[in-house]
Amino acid sequence: MDKKVRIGFDVGGTFTDGVIVRDKDILAKTKALTTEDVTSGIIDALDDLLTLSKVNPKEVGMVSFGTTHTTNAIIERKNLNKIGIFRIGAPSTTAIPPLTGWPLDLKETVSSDDHIFMIRGGSEYDGRDIVPLDEEAIQEACKKIKGKVDSIAITGVFSPMIPEHENRTAEIVKEILGDIPITLSQNISTISLLERENSTILNASVISVMQRSINALENATKKRGIEASLFVVQNDGSVMSSDYAIDYPIFTVASGPAASVRGAVYLSGIKNGVVIDVGGTSTDVGYIVDGFPRESAITVTIGGVKTNIRCPDLYSIALGGGTIIKNKDKEVLGIGPESTSYNLVNLGKSFGGPILTVHDIAVARGGLNKNLDIFANDFVTHPEKINEISEELVENATKKITEMLEVTIDQMKTTPDDIPALLVGGGATTMLKEGVTGTSEIINPDHFEVCGAIGATIAEIGAHAESVADLEVEDRKEAITKVIEIAKSNLEIAGGLKETAEVIDIEEIPFAYMPGKRQKIRVKVKGRIFN
Repeated sequence: MDKKVRIGFDVGGTFTDGVIVRDKDILAKTKALTTEDVTSGIIDALDDLLTLSKVNPKEVGMVSFGTTHTTNAIIERKNLNKIGIFRIGAPSTTAIPPLTGWPLDLKETVSSDDHIFMIRGGSEYDGRDIVPLDEEAIQEACKKIKGKVDSIAITGVFSPMIPEHENRTAEIVKEILGDIPITLSQNISTISLLERENSTILNASVISVMQRSINALENATKKRGIEASLFVVQNDGSVMSSDYAIDYPIFTVASGPAASVRGAVYLSGIKNGVVIDVGGTSTDVGYIVDGFPRESAITVTIGGVKTNIRCPDLYSIALGGGTIIKNKDKEVLGIGPESTSYNLVNLGKSFGGPILTVHDIAVARGGLNKNLDIFANDFVTHPEKINEISEELVENATKKITEMLEVTIDQMKTTPDDIPALLVGGGATTMLKEGVTGTSEIINPDHFEVCGAIGATIAEIGAHAESVADLEVEDRKEAITKVIEIAKSNLEIAGGLKETAEVIDIEEIPFAYMPGKRQKIRVKVKGRIFN
């Protein structure tokens, strides 16, 4: 059977969106309430999709999802692994120990002073050892933590360039501790030591969280007769195999917004502009470049910890369909940040409640005038409450809501010119479709309300690689070609077809503080899962 059916999920704070597609045809879509364990909400959405579409489960060739599992676990300090931490860099890097600057509760959850080891070793940028690797110290450390930790994080000085000491440390750890998850910083992030170490430790802390989630979803799909590969959305909007995601769950912390960007591009055909993703509580505005979310150039903080994980460049504001509008007669005193969230259908004026929301203003001005089939509730059940809202209040509130969007769009733009804006998400119906300063047009594509789930079904694998080249001793083109080949190999490891690899970005950064003509070369590629 030619398996052309794909299922995708996008897990949000209130709803878990799901779609089932065949080629480019959307067969069914659904919204299920997100559950505390997240996985149950995905399974509920899966059952809805199979019932609505009447698809033979054996036709499904791919299941993919954008998830909040890892982000929620870090933020809530729940179900995190206990970690043994090795820094390979003494005596040069002992002034600032691992976990410095971490929130105390998170620090105590993932490790303890008895599980942190500063090992002699590490490399200079040119490949020379700082000192020889102290293998005996690694062996003694492993004996101390045997049976006391769930995973290992290993970070070496300049290991993305010179990985030998990290690799040897991992070999020793496996010899003594056996089959324990090990995260090497060389596979996680770039050269900066402290942020790379933080990213590596966070990754090690959520491996079991991701593994449990994937195992639960795999079991659920098999019980329903689906024999399909499982994929997880990455921070850049591409996907990776479930096995790869278990090893590198930190690459999924921004998968939801990234999936929405990819879905918006797919549905609209617009590859450059901004995506405005409106939910019940907040709005995420992201910039798209050649069909992918622009990457953030600043330090990303996750759960109070500074990292150098590459994430989409997003600006989030407290503006959604359930956002509360404070007013005195016709004067608007403030918009948000409070929100009725999932209680909108009980508290909003449109539904007979006492609270004025962004949703109610959209209904009052006539911008929201029909039901979306995907929602169980009508968009208004008490029109008499809406009729009580004065025209002046509607006008003033609409103006302030629009100004909030305009300011955010302006902050994301890199050009003074007007640009296309893609308006998506379940709350998109509450926003103006025209007259927004800074936009050349506002596009509300079909199926905009499940944009993230559609983005999750796009079968493209993403991968990257980076290295440092000395252009005084090697040819620039040859150096770039080497990194491209490494990126293509990484694509294959992540679950993609190497022969379909397409280079989508080459970044060259000179190291001004190093002698010679050394520079970092970073290559990003994408490729297909299926032929």
